[in-house]
Amino acid sequence: MSVVRTVFMYQLRDLVRSKWLVAYALFFFAAAEGLLRYGGDGSKALLSLATIVLFVVPLVTIVYGTVYLYQSREFTELLLAQPVRRGHLFIGLYLGITLALTLGVIAGIAIPFLVHRGFGDPVLRGAFGTLAFVAAALTCIFTAIACVIALKCEDRLRGLGAAIATWLAVALVYDGLVLILVAAFGDYPLERSVLAAMLANPVDLARVLMLLRFDNAALMGYTGAVFQRFFSGTGAFVAVAALLAWVGAPVYIGSRAFRRKDF
Repeated sequence: MSVVRTVFMYQLRDLVRSKWLVAYALFFFAAAEGLLRYGGDGSKALLSLATIVLFVVPLVTIVYGTVYLYQSREFTELLLAQPVRRGHLFIGLYLGITLALTLGVIAGIAIPFLVHRGFGDPVLRGAFGTLAFVAAALTCIFTAIACVIALKCEDRLRGLGAAIATWLAVALVYDGLVLILVAAFGDYPLERSVLAAMLANPVDLARVLMLLRFDNAALMGYTGAVFQRFFSGTGAFVAVAALLAWVGAPVYIGSRAFRRKDF
């Protein structure tokens, strides 16, 4: 585990000094500050920030993670020349990227709320905790997907294209396809099929989890309404469990690909 700690600390220090990470944190700081000043109370600001997080965090994480892993290929090969286990090396690399990006988004959102004393309400603190969990989970998921893409695609341009295409599929195209299928087969019972499709999309799971926390059923859409109907009272626990499963699956696939890859 000393290998994991050493690689993790190096990755974390390297990324914290990165201008891209600073810009990432400043973006969320500016968004949170602007919403708190001009967007109403803290709950409305958090709901708006949740929408930003659901689109920006997966995009930045998967693109930045893919590019960073390609750029650090020589460093990875140098480490592999040492007597270290590949599994430990992968965990250290993955945790370093994940924690740095997670700290960037959470710090960028939390600082304006602390300055404006927005955490006085216990309900607001709980909503912020849910938002922080969602941001961390999405970062873990899409960093792992970035690892898989960088390991599977040797060509950097193809890898970057695959990363952007993956984000477009889960963040934008998915809901449109669901609506088309519902409209085309509206005479058939589609609730279970839609529920299964939603569990296969981490961004939609995160969105439903946030809206369940805010108890805002009007913004859930068709898939969110189906989810709430099937898991009345336990929907938040199911969404959290599904997100954790989404974290574990790509991490396992990435770790296995890293152990088998011929660098």
